[in-house]
Amino acid sequence: MAANESHHVLALPEFDKAPKLLIVVAPYYKDIADQLVAGAQAEIEKVGGSHELVEVPGALEVPTAIGQAFRMAHFDGFVALGCVIRGETTHYDTVCNDSSRAITLLGLQGACIGNGILTVENRAQAEVRAERSGQNKGGGAAAAALHLIALARRWGGAKRSVGFLPERDEIQIAGHSRAQGRGPVA
Repeated sequence: MAANESHHVLALPEFDKAPKLLIVVAPYYKDIADQLVAGAQAEIEKVGGSHELVEVPGALEVPTAIGQAFRMAHFDGFVALGCVIRGETTHYDTVCNDSSRAITLLGLQGACIGNGILTVENRAQAEVRAERSGQNKGGGAAAAALHLIALARRWGGAKRSVGFLPERDEIQIAGHSRAQGRGPVA
């Protein structure tokens, strides 16, 4: 069993400039969510960081909110929190797979995200993973985001643009390139 295994946990990174993180939580199971948030806040505060907290209706909305903030706001990283407990339908699989996939895709675009959305079989498993003095996966997710922020800063910062970028004042239209006000470019 995993409970009997020992795990290596990386020491938290140190920062010259305090990181600012957005914690996005789906409080469907409010007591579990509150404990995850407390764990995330504690980890962020250990490194002198700051955070904002937003709530969304469910786990499927967590990556959407992070994606919006990644494009439109100024955060160094993100912490995704929530809890999905298996029910009687396949909705559990959809929520778990799609929220995880969306978070991974945002990470591949450069967002520094720690995923603390619990995907468990029952409430007892969720409670163990949200305990403030135990495994608190909210704290683990915040630590993961902090490590990714440290790597992004080490490697020159996150690059938010995706696709082709024109040179300075150049306009690109359907395969043609023309500098503004200077006629066609050969």
